[in-house]
Amino acid sequence: MDLFNKCLQFYPIVETAQKAGYYPYFIPLSSEPDRRVSIDGRELIMLGSNNYLGLTTHPKLKQAAIAAIEKYGTGCTGSRFLNGTLDLHVRLERELAEFYRKEDCLVFSTGYQTNLGVLSSLVRKGDVVIADKLDHASIMDGCKMSYGAVLRFVHNDPESFERVLKKLPKDSGKLAVVDGVFSMEGDLSPLDKLLPIAKRHHCRFMVDDAHGVGVMGKHGRGTAEHFGVEDEVDLVMGTFSKSFATIGGYVVGDHKTITFIRHQARSLIFSASIPPPSVATVLAALEIIRTEPQRRERLWKNARRMLAGLKKMGYDTGTSVTPIIPLHIGEDMKTLNFWRALFDGGIFANPVLPPAVPPNRSLIRTSYMATHTDEDMDAALEMFRGVGRQFGLLE
Repeated sequence: MDLFNKCLQFYPIVETAQKAGYYPYFIPLSSEPDRRVSIDGRELIMLGSNNYLGLTTHPKLKQAAIAAIEKYGTGCTGSRFLNGTLDLHVRLERELAEFYRKEDCLVFSTGYQTNLGVLSSLVRKGDVVIADKLDHASIMDGCKMSYGAVLRFVHNDPESFERVLKKLPKDSGKLAVVDGVFSMEGDLSPLDKLLPIAKRHHCRFMVDDAHGVGVMGKHGRGTAEHFGVEDEVDLVMGTFSKSFATIGGYVVGDHKTITFIRHQARSLIFSASIPPPSVATVLAALEIIRTEPQRRERLWKNARRMLAGLKKMGYDTGTSVTPIIPLHIGEDMKTLNFWRALFDGGIFANPVLPPAVPPNRSLIRTSYMATHTDEDMDAALEMFRGVGRQFGLLE
């Protein structure tokens, strides 16, 4: 059989969706990824972005990136391990470690590579990873790249977590990995309940806080700060593609563990380092996160208003308690039709279909920014009301 047969069989599915106008992926923007975006000459309210603090267009971040290019050039042309480390990388790692009140930090080129590198380097033959069933795909891929066993527990269920741990040999190396904020459901991992269980069973604990940093906690340090358990979490992983408004990833923890990952993570050693303008952008964003808490307060004001408004209309928003608010639709084609009606009405949101969600649990993922205005939210709520009635989801 020709290896490419699977490609020929798949192509008509995409082609049919594109011709019918129901293909919701790879839509090109012709403007900055701000609270409103331009697509094919139309302005849409952006409710599908992870730009939680609205920093992608901030003048300070733009100027920092430009200055870094002028000093360092456009790229590093090598891996961190060899010629690709700048003093700027070292400064960023130091400042992130200080921000999290951890001993050390390691910066990767993407968040995906961070999870791959951390998990594949730490988890070896005879070790076990215990993961939430709704953990991000990058976590599961990192587990696959390791030589350890992988066990899952029921989403956000401490009792299920403990049942899994009780079955493991006491002398096995154990690492629990959870999302801090789950990117589709918008709910939080109950770290305050999971960590005592992990400690009883001598299990190390890692939090993927890609959607939590800058958003959760009094100082924006994420989900562990929100629950008051920062000292109990061994490793915190994060990305620069959400609140930090650029691209990249990082992990913070104790110095000896980070040193081990620095010398063992294949996704770091064999990949070119994050370029200078991105590093400078993160440093500028970190300063804003530290000094402008009002931006986070505005984000939460917007998120709470939208969550309350959508619930009052009658939408099923699941277990969301964050600026990520899903609208559970159910059937796949109905979800795509719903997405198209929103898109035609001037709302950019994200349809999520299996296998990203369970069968018959397709949803529209919406997310909110600190920079959304009252006018944006009024218009969005009115559109959701009209489309919801059109599709029989609301009375």
